[in-house]
Amino acid sequence: MAAPSPGAMHPSFKNDLVALLPDLRAFSRFLCRERIAADELVQNTVVVALSTHAQFELGTNLKAWLFAIVRSQFYSGLRSARRRTAIVEAGETENAPGVDRADRSSDLIDFSRALWRLSAEYREALMLVGACGFSYQEAATVCGCGLGTMKARVSRARRQIAEALA
Repeated sequence: MAAPSPGAMHPSFKNDLVALLPDLRAFSRFLCRERIAADELVQNTVVVALSTHAQFELGTNLKAWLFAIVRSQFYSGLRSARRRTAIVEAGETENAPGVDRADRSSDLIDFSRALWRLSAEYREALMLVGACGFSYQEAATVCGCGLGTMKARVSRARRQIAEALA
């Protein structure tokens, strides 16, 4: 099979992108804390990924590249929203993603509160490494920081969660 012409989308790119949609949606739900906003974030991410597919280097980590786009889109939107309206306090846990009000146990509520009390950097690092399965190096690439910084963020986040739950 011949290689695609320059600028043409590699045949596996769309298939790989579609396969990663559940992971993108989960990370987006974590960042946005509400389903509709998360779905819009994923949609915007897919649009950006498809329009900039030529920038993706075949053989590198597509998941990390897409998560970096999600993160960039989220923080760009957050900066825009701050200019327009006030942001809901980060300590609010009523709309925490993945937690149905009927299924909340006191432990889950305590964990959710502790998680949302973390700084955004620590919370994001813990989510990428702990829940999304990224290696420290991949998470550092997604966040645009050094490997040591990522390890420190995850370690501090875990320690703060443990202290809050003790």
